[in-house]
Amino acid sequence: QVQLVESGGGLVQAGGSLTLSCAASDRTFSSYTMGWFRQAPGKEREFVATITSGGLTNYANTVKGRFTISRDNAKNTVYLQMNSLKPEDTAVYYCNGGSKLGWGQGTQVTVSS
Repeated sequence: QVQLVESGGGLVQAGGSLTLSCAASDRTFSSYTMGWFRQAPGKEREFVATITSGGLTNYANTVKGRFTISRDNAKNTVYLQMNSLKPEDTAVYYCNGGSKLGWGQGTQVTVSS
């Protein structure tokens, strides 16, 4: 069974930075569009960013210019570099690999004001 394992979450002050990682156990990782989503308490899960197999990226307007998604296919890993963090970025962040790779377990990001 394919696994996606996120890491890198934590507590950071507003204006700070964090980098999330999502490692996939599937050797076909490089073929798939990968994405990051987040869910804040009491809210629905929302789109953050995606990156295609060819490296094309797309971002939610709320994170554009602050977050960067990237991937290392040799390591079967997708990253989310988060800069200029705001308290409203506080959420559980989930990695997604579509219907084939599914969802990771999530990693908590908390931004204090």
